[in-house]
Amino acid sequence: MNAIQRKIANFFLNKRIPGTSLVSLILSVSFCNVAIGQKTDSTFKWPNGNQAAISLTFDDARLSQVDTGMGFLNRYSVKATFFVVPSNVEERLDGWKKAVANGQEIGNHTMRHPCTGNFIWSRSNALENYTLKDMRNEMMECNKSIKELLDVTPEVFAYPCGQKFIGRDTGTKSYVPLVAEIFILGRGWLDEAMVDPPFCDLSQVSGIEMDGKNFDEILPLIEEAKKNGQWLVLAGHEMGDSGIQTTRLTMLRQLIEYAQNPANKVWIAPAGTVSKYIQQKRLPR
Repeated sequence: MNAIQRKIANFFLNKRIPGTSLVSLILSVSFCNVAIGQKTDSTFKWPNGNQAAISLTFDDARLSQVDTGMGFLNRYSVKATFFVVPSNVEERLDGWKKAVANGQEIGNHTMRHPCTGNFIWSRSNALENYTLKDMRNEMMECNKSIKELLDVTPEVFAYPCGQKFIGRDTGTKSYVPLVAEIFILGRGWLDEAMVDPPFCDLSQVSGIEMDGKNFDEILPLIEEAKKNGQWLVLAGHEMGDSGIQTTRLTMLRQLIEYAQNPANKVWIAPAGTVSKYIQQKRLPR
């Protein structure tokens, strides 16, 4: 508690109104603590008078992203962010090269997609058995491989399975600082809160699932983001009309048409582009 907060607390204690409960007193002082301690940035504005930003992001370099999704996005001149695993890129290398040429953003999703060993398929790459050195190698090897395959060096990263810790028990460590050191952005998965640009930690922005959703389920998120000046980072996998972990093209079409209508005041751009804008425009923390 700083000097100003102590004075406020003493005022309430010495001038306490009869009948005021102790709980009310505590809440009043707590409110003052928050109001004084919180750093706000009322100067932050989205470009061109927009009220919110949306980024479409996709993971793993699934085959449907090249076979179905790229052509769909190109028809609308929309740029998205694709967090890729190099071994999957190799299966559609020409398609991924065309995607880069068309301005799609390529992000890092590690070499081997390590997740918790509670997923049986990830047992050989279990985060519980990783060290920070292992994770650094994962990210740096992936960047190197993507550079060799696509001649781009990723600036953005997506946490495999949205998981941000390595090791177990008392040896557990976050690898968020590694992501912050190497990339301008780290995106989560299955998160709940949208991104507040003046406040957010760009090394761990929220990724909200869009797989299996229709536009009626996404629209309230957009409206909430507009109300609060937030950034909605949508995350998906397959791109098609149906199936497990599939972002529906019908939803994307409606979303894109909504975002491209100037009257709706929404900026749709790749995650790295939005991240750089936030870095440039918000006050230093």
